[in-house]
Amino acid sequence: MQTAVDLTDLEGFADGFPHDVFADLRRRSPVSWHEPTEHTPGGVGFWVVTSYAECVAVGSDPRRYSSVAAPGQEGGGTLIEDLPVGLGPGVLLNMSDDPRHGPFRRLLTPSLLPRALRAIEDDLTRRARRIVGAALDKADCDFVLDIAAELPLQAVAQLIGVPQEDRHLLFTWATATLDYDDRELGQKSERSLQAAAEMYAYGGELIERKKREPGDDLMSVVAASKIDGEPLTDLEMQMLFNLLLAAGSETTRNTITLGLLGLLEVPGLWVSLAEDRELVPGAVEEMLRWASSTPYNRRTATEDHELGGQDIRAGDKVTVWWASANRDESVFPDPDAFDVTRSPNPHLALGRGTHFCLGAPLARLEIRLVLESLLDMVGTIEVTGTVEHARSNKHSGVRHLPVRLTPRRDR
Repeated sequence: MQTAVDLTDLEGFADGFPHDVFADLRRRSPVSWHEPTEHTPGGVGFWVVTSYAECVAVGSDPRRYSSVAAPGQEGGGTLIEDLPVGLGPGVLLNMSDDPRHGPFRRLLTPSLLPRALRAIEDDLTRRARRIVGAALDKADCDFVLDIAAELPLQAVAQLIGVPQEDRHLLFTWATATLDYDDRELGQKSERSLQAAAEMYAYGGELIERKKREPGDDLMSVVAASKIDGEPLTDLEMQMLFNLLLAAGSETTRNTITLGLLGLLEVPGLWVSLAEDRELVPGAVEEMLRWASSTPYNRRTATEDHELGGQDIRAGDKVTVWWASANRDESVFPDPDAFDVTRSPNPHLALGRGTHFCLGAPLARLEIRLVLESLLDMVGTIEVTGTVEHARSNKHSGVRHLPVRLTPRRDR
């Protein structure tokens, strides 16, 4: 069965993720074929996987569904558009397969485990409260720029060893390289090219500095590490810097922002959360499900097989739509409702399988600390203007959210 909509036309995502479109796709066919259109990079069609069960099946089988490419192919990766193997696929951590992926991932894991994060939790708590306090002093502010983006930025700068005074450079580069407001899928713009070049130059200088003067940050760890007795290549380290920068700032700020919008839709929920903090962990998980800030990942089939009643061929592109799976009615009762008491809540916002988000503990910690600081200090949040969504099918982003904050009376 073929899709009836063009998922490569970014105008369909300009007002946020089109959940109604994907609800229809789930009902009609959980696995459907997307013919190429004028918007599709390379003029190559792809499979669209929209149901929870089939998304889990793909995410749990890295042998059959490669994050690099099918054997013999020169292009692949985790985007709908093909990237050259050896430049992104096969080099980037999230675009690698075993046997390289596992050892590479294990280099980073110790720094991101919950016990490692406990050492910085008090510092992040203080940062979160300062961020919310500064926004409260302004009263009218941009929730994205003044609150949601700040703690993830400060945390990722600390994590990768970037001076805090440079963190807004990271924000600018991540936004420019991930946004499609001035380009289409598979295209580059002058702005995105400039940002990529500046980010590459900065990352290269940072890596060389960490080799000479290592610290206790992730980039220092990577610069001094070896896999199978060989140090990582400069390209692997550079691409890791780019990945940590984007993943560590973009996705969490979008989850905080979109999660807040979902929360504010429920009358009385803000007061309930403020009065009963045992609801906060459930709120964090529901914010992750609701936002699904990485809507899809692409894989490439490595062999002929069947999925959801469809015949998949080796070399086919297979897109896994986590945001759709997280609203699958067969798993989540009343899926469009924001419900902090939802239990169980087996969402796929952080992926599934060997590529489950490495930074999941940090993301959960940051979301919780921002939410708790808001609940401690803010009495009401009023949206005062238009929500500006990012024009992208790869990142459910919000660029601006004007709000008015009033302090708690007992603050």
